[in-house]
Amino acid sequence: MVRPKQEFIGSSPAFLEVLEQTSQLALLNRSALVIGERGTGKELIAERLHFLSPRWDQAFIKMDCAALPESLLESELFGHEAGAFTGAQKMRRGRFEQADHGSLFLDELSNAPMTVQEKLLRVIEYGTFERIGGSRPVNVDVRVIAATNQDLPTLVEQGFFRADLLDRLAFDVITLPPLRARREDILQLADHFAVKMSSELGRDLFPGFSNSVEQQLLEYQWPGNIRELKNLIERAVYRMQDPEQPITDIQFDPFISPWRPAMHSATAAATDSTDAPAEWPIDLQAEAQAYEIKRIEQALAKAHYHQNEAAKLLGLSYHQFRGLLRKYDISPKRQSNS
Repeated sequence: MVRPKQEFIGSSPAFLEVLEQTSQLALLNRSALVIGERGTGKELIAERLHFLSPRWDQAFIKMDCAALPESLLESELFGHEAGAFTGAQKMRRGRFEQADHGSLFLDELSNAPMTVQEKLLRVIEYGTFERIGGSRPVNVDVRVIAATNQDLPTLVEQGFFRADLLDRLAFDVITLPPLRARREDILQLADHFAVKMSSELGRDLFPGFSNSVEQQLLEYQWPGNIRELKNLIERAVYRMQDPEQPITDIQFDPFISPWRPAMHSATAAATDSTDAPAEWPIDLQAEAQAYEIKRIEQALAKAHYHQNEAAKLLGLSYHQFRGLLRKYDISPKRQSNS
């Protein structure tokens, strides 16, 4: 049985409120949705929901929905029968069967394609599904805990997420505060990470931070939240010139270097007709659509028509990108000049 590996640190009101909500929700046999920016600790909250629940002594299974393409994701979640596809030489149990009587944590659920969302809806609603290539229903008793850093109601409006699945998942929603909203916890967390790193390096003690460094830590906005803070502190500790003196300098950006490769700014490159004077009235919707189509086609060409790469160039998930291709009826294949 897997046990939680990390502890919760903090005493800010926003953080304590989340812990209290999590403790109450853990006792109920209901699906749960954990929302938060990257690095805020969504997986730790999911672990707390499981290990404080009556299912604490059963399996806690994790699945990153952004890590696999659609075909493999479905197989990982629901399993497959022998001969279901090339290479499927024997029956394989999926994550739902592995989590039977326990909890299944679905991270980055917003990346799951619509076909997988439909099967998720059925298993959450009825506790039954079929393996890929199978015709016999498989019954499971699984508590689903889903997490994402996306705004799911907005994705529903845009057609990228099923409204009925969101209804099933959102019995209650735990929204994690970003680190910038937990100012009281920043130095406490920093000291915790520094002490652990010092111990890992074989040092007897951690001498602390200077006042100026503490002020910098408190004033920084932490776009990467707790994960960014942990990396920053551990990097500062291992780079200390004198382990017996407080840290007096800290480097927030590890990429800073006089030899950093130069990249052309996408903003500077975006000099097109949008800078031209507008001729009023304009059809804003048509212009926005034309701009989206242009950028999608440019991204496809730059990525040599690899859709995953084109999606990354546009800051979209693969399935969001596929949705735009369908919306604008854009062929993802290279067009012939003949």
